[in-house]
Amino acid sequence: MNTLGLYVPGEGVLYRLTAGAKLAGLLLLCVAVIALGSPWVSAGLLAAAVLLYPAAGLPLRRVLAILRGLWPFLLAIGFFQAVFGDPSAAVRLCSQLLALVLLANAVTLTTRVGEMLDLFEHLARPLARFGVSPDRVALVLALTVRSIPMVAAAWRSAVEGYRARGLSGRPYLLVTPLIVQLFRMAEATGEALVARGIDEDGHV
Repeated sequence: MNTLGLYVPGEGVLYRLTAGAKLAGLLLLCVAVIALGSPWVSAGLLAAAVLLYPAAGLPLRRVLAILRGLWPFLLAIGFFQAVFGDPSAAVRLCSQLLALVLLANAVTLTTRVGEMLDLFEHLARPLARFGVSPDRVALVLALTVRSIPMVAAAWRSAVEGYRARGLSGRPYLLVTPLIVQLFRMAEATGEALVARGIDEDGHV
């Protein structure tokens, strides 16, 4: 079981790409779509990101799960931009945010944590001459990538509990269960790291 990641076994097109190729492609798309600043390009990237899931052999329910977690933020951003700015900017920003999160999640779902660690360690090797440990840098970066869907999952869990209790109009009540969920996930991650040979003092 892949404890530190959300890897889903499969044989789609993304699985045949290396971790480096996927991350480089994600970075290039991010820079390009932001630099172009076009709502049409952003909307097109969003459509492509959604279609990428079935093309990669990933279920569309993964897209819906991300949308459920992000919709409050998308609604707030869209409303603010539409009222105080430019409606086209609202479309552009919301499309960019959702598309890039979907693409980043697709990379996480189709890349083993071991591959990600190897890539980050390779990229960090030049830092060794300055006394920086490449394997530590790799671990920090891998956990950073992992934290994005982890926080989204904690938010979904908090919202589901909020709705199950019949609460409404008091969003501040989401704060405590969200923090509790994050602490639980952090504890589980810590236990997984210890199980992989990292002791309490942080030595491998």
